[in-house]
Amino acid sequence: MKNIKVALVHDWLTGQRGGEKVLEVFSEIFPRAPIYTLLHVPGSQHPALEEKKIVTSFLQRIPGVHRRYRFFLPLFPLAVELLDLQAYDMIISSSHCVAKGIVPRPDALHISYIHSPMRYAWNLYGSYFGSERLGVFSRFLIPPVIHRLRLWDTASSARVDRFLANSRTVADRIEKYYRREARVMHPPVDTEFFRPAEEGKEGYLIVSALVPYKRIDLAVDVFNRNGFPLRIVGTGPETARLRRKARSNIRFLGPLSASDLLREYQCAKALIMPGEEDFGINSLEAQACGTPVIAYGRGGATETVVNGVTGLFFSAPNGPALREALDKFQSMTFNKIRIRENAERFSRNDFKEEASSCFQEMWSEYTRRHDR
Repeated sequence: MKNIKVALVHDWLTGQRGGEKVLEVFSEIFPRAPIYTLLHVPGSQHPALEEKKIVTSFLQRIPGVHRRYRFFLPLFPLAVELLDLQAYDMIISSSHCVAKGIVPRPDALHISYIHSPMRYAWNLYGSYFGSERLGVFSRFLIPPVIHRLRLWDTASSARVDRFLANSRTVADRIEKYYRREARVMHPPVDTEFFRPAEEGKEGYLIVSALVPYKRIDLAVDVFNRNGFPLRIVGTGPETARLRRKARSNIRFLGPLSASDLLREYQCAKALIMPGEEDFGINSLEAQACGTPVIAYGRGGATETVVNGVTGLFFSAPNGPALREALDKFQSMTFNKIRIRENAERFSRNDFKEEASSCFQEMWSEYTRRHDR
């Protein structure tokens, strides 16, 4: 693939989460590929990405958009379709919202790595836009906006030649909503950086965006009641509400540097994952540090946590189930070496090799089929 022009597309570059870590590897595979995105907060990414050519949409020019970009959701489809990608032979989109909706050249290959079909339009609509979360005006405005977004999301899936999914859970959603098959390629975990340390285990940890579907409110309610120490790493639109609800045993640490996050993983008794995850890369970062995981036993957690060996599942997304799991966890012992071995199955190097081989295979197949 030396003589083909490749472009990478990502929804937005405003912080470092699992999707951006996937994009970093794609950018290493294609070091000359520019990155197209709706908007970019300079300095928000790993230096390796910040050094790349980054092309943004017209949304970048709207004053204050970086702080309130979610309010511009109705404009996202237009913004991504106006990105000019006609010069590229192969386009790889990394998408959890609209990146997969780019308009490729008719003879170009478009591979889309899906972190999830947009959650607020499909499986988590109620979590984001339930009646208890909307004012009177929004109850009339939001449903037709999301309806049109679903129609666009389904139609734009036809522009993708090959789908990759970050988990079996997400592959099932792609089949359900787009009627397409997807190859599962689990995201990378930097097992060289995330490693165990001989530190005492103290308190419990959550590492998450503070958004409704993560169900951080459930964990806050449970830890308010049992009084166990809980540290929460991350930020998001739910931050203020959760802070008001939390008692003094719960600390909000905000976003942390990589080195500070590493220490939090290393010294936690367990990572708590109270919501259903698409994949849950934080689960594997914790396990790479030898830290077990207490997770809701659905979705991506079932592909990353070995119940009873590297962590513990609770059966329902409610307080009694999480409290029961915490009580059971107190009497269990876990082997740090076995926990880390599970995480090593998802190493960054293995992901890079798999992705490189996959892109080469898909390009070769595409060119054979199109006599290029």
